[in-house]
Amino acid sequence: MKSIDLNADLGESFGPYRIGCDDELMPLISSANVACGFHASDPTVMRATVQLAVAAGVAIGAHPSYPDRQGFGRREMKMKPDEVYDHVVYQIGALRGFVDVAGVALHHVKPHGALYNVAAVDAEMAKAIAHAVKDVSTGLKLYAPSGSALASMGQACGLTVCHEVFADRRYEADGTLTPRSRPDAVLHDEDEACEQVLQMVLEGWVIARTGERVELQADTVCLHGDGPNPAGFARRLRDRLEAAGVKVSNR
Repeated sequence: MKSIDLNADLGESFGPYRIGCDDELMPLISSANVACGFHASDPTVMRATVQLAVAAGVAIGAHPSYPDRQGFGRREMKMKPDEVYDHVVYQIGALRGFVDVAGVALHHVKPHGALYNVAAVDAEMAKAIAHAVKDVSTGLKLYAPSGSALASMGQACGLTVCHEVFADRRYEADGTLTPRSRPDAVLHDEDEACEQVLQMVLEGWVIARTGERVELQADTVCLHGDGPNPAGFARRLRDRLEAAGVKVSNR
């Protein structure tokens, strides 16, 4: 049976502010990318999110970002590669402390937002991130956009790379995600998003925003936890995948 990992960006609340529905979404995914405090989250939220993941049997990953809480990590920042390296190591270490306390192992690292998008095309930034992950632990998996500079650098470092695709995002002809500055960057129709996932997982390609067929590899599918109906969509997608003979698993 073919299998696919479903991941979601979680633990993005902080202080009195609540973002997403982690309690509802956690049982429906197989791996969680937990915010590490730079774009969202705080120590209490990080600990609680790790505990939720452990209870649900969900693999835990660090979700490092540019230091940009006001912009939710979605604004590119002009940083040198060695600064990015330091910020990524720092954030992995912060989450790893809570994971160690919970008695489980950190599973993967997935950059967030603008850092993720920059590393997809900038080889130097991709190299800095990949080396940061490797230097923390060669056993960590790296979640990276399919066919990206980050995926290539992760493989060059000897890391296990999980090629990531997105359920609810449109793609450009070069395989990158359509920028959020465009009004059509996000798929709002759940049926359309499910069809896109099935096509990527079962057939290995997606139709770009401008009509081109883009080949890609799908090891893990990202579901956004801050949408209007994340848990309902996750359940619907799982049902569609399982009906097509695809098992949801991070192994």
